[in-house]
Amino acid sequence: MPATSLDQIISLCKRRGFIFPGSEIYGGLQGTYDYGPLGVELKNNLKRLWWKHNVYERDDMEGIETALLTNRYVLRYSGHEKGFTDPLVDNKTTKKRYRFDHLLKEQTPETLDAIAASFGITRDPDMDIFVEALLSDPSKAQTALKAAKVVDALDGKPGDWTEPRTFNLMFKTQVGPVNDDENFAYLRPETAQGMFVNFKNVLDSTNRKLPFGIAQQGKSFRNEITPKNFIFRVRELEQMEIEYFVKPGEDEKVHDEWIQDHIDWWVNVVGLDRAKIDLFEHVKLAHYSKRTVDILYNYPTLGFDELEGIANRTDWDLGSHSRQQDTLTLSDNTREKVMPNEHSVEKLTYFDHETNKHIVPFVIEPAAGVDRGVLAALCEAYDEEVVNAEKNDIRVVLRLKPALAPIKVAVLPLAKNKPDIVNKAKAIKKDLQNQLGMRVVYDDTAAIGKLYRRQDEAGTPFCVTVDYDTLGQSKDGGTELLDTVTVRDRDSMAQERIAIADLLGYLRARLV
Repeated sequence: MPATSLDQIISLCKRRGFIFPGSEIYGGLQGTYDYGPLGVELKNNLKRLWWKHNVYERDDMEGIETALLTNRYVLRYSGHEKGFTDPLVDNKTTKKRYRFDHLLKEQTPETLDAIAASFGITRDPDMDIFVEALLSDPSKAQTALKAAKVVDALDGKPGDWTEPRTFNLMFKTQVGPVNDDENFAYLRPETAQGMFVNFKNVLDSTNRKLPFGIAQQGKSFRNEITPKNFIFRVRELEQMEIEYFVKPGEDEKVHDEWIQDHIDWWVNVVGLDRAKIDLFEHVKLAHYSKRTVDILYNYPTLGFDELEGIANRTDWDLGSHSRQQDTLTLSDNTREKVMPNEHSVEKLTYFDHETNKHIVPFVIEPAAGVDRGVLAALCEAYDEEVVNAEKNDIRVVLRLKPALAPIKVAVLPLAKNKPDIVNKAKAIKKDLQNQLGMRVVYDDTAAIGKLYRRQDEAGTPFCVTVDYDTLGQSKDGGTELLDTVTVRDRDSMAQERIAIADLLGYLRARLV
């Protein structure tokens, strides 16, 4: 049976060493998590598969790694200083703070209709548009919240709500020894801007022709109002992003191609069930967006929520970071809304040899959260299998794709007090580790049955057991099983006797 609650995933992650709360021995730090021995392997495998698909298997992509500390002008002209905000509201009774739109999503349709009626509008079914309307008059919105008796989930009672207000999500930090208004930078809120400001560097150093892309994986920081739902919404997150540059006019077709390509990747490579994936077409668009489509995954407890966003950012970013914008051919939206750039020293343009003109490319941006991808993979793989109903024997198993599994093979000695068996098992482990180039472990810390169950919870596809038969010491005195081992399959629990000489090929063929 698959997971029905996020609590099952959280329990497994703590128990088996996938993910721990950050700074736990000091009471934790809300919105931060540490990846344990199994978690870091799973996370790295997911990132490696993404990089392989999007960079190595394409001929139009370059990778990059940019700084976490970001010059404030980058985020001023990108629009983040002004627009990278979330709405918040406080309950003066419980002293609890909520993100305004999240609070509203927890209310009944009748309550939402009552808010709209008190405010004097018709409720738009799109929550973003409804919230935007309420924020147009915070005082009136406060009155509407109280009139509609909006409930605080903390105590289940109508709250005494403040006026909703916006809050900038960026982390500001001092640069250098002097703490003043001039010596500061931001921890980047996204990896995207580092790729945009390096557009010319990448273009000049690689001689790329349009269309081409820049890919990056790395940490971003967002001072979320209410981080929650385990690693789904955190303050320190990791992203996998692409900025794919195309000629204006080719953007819509390419946008659709990226959407389909990444749906296929999540299903075929990561192993997510296509029936648990949906698409959300944004009605209210960000200032830079021509069109944004979210790939949603049906998480237990959360329901369908964003796994990846794929946006058509037009020429906004390259246009906003360019000098002398009045000399560039820009889209109407960018020309009307972009802030005149007084600090950039470059024009981020591409010389089109077909027209002999400099153009500002459009950008398609697939942006996925690594942590949300890890969570989706864990939720999809989690299974509770009834082995023996009479004995209430339930096996917890992670049916991860072999390429994602933190440990590929566990080598187990049947008897840890028999040096010959132990030495043989360790030699096999060492050889497999060297030959496969994947994570292989040796474990003798419990009886064989418990070791199997432990590896099931870790998602290990295969266990290799070394026993007396391996040494030619069968109970019946026979030696026909000399130099063979038992290979146990995680999903079926089937066991097969394989010659050690054939073991590498057997595993290699199945660990794909």
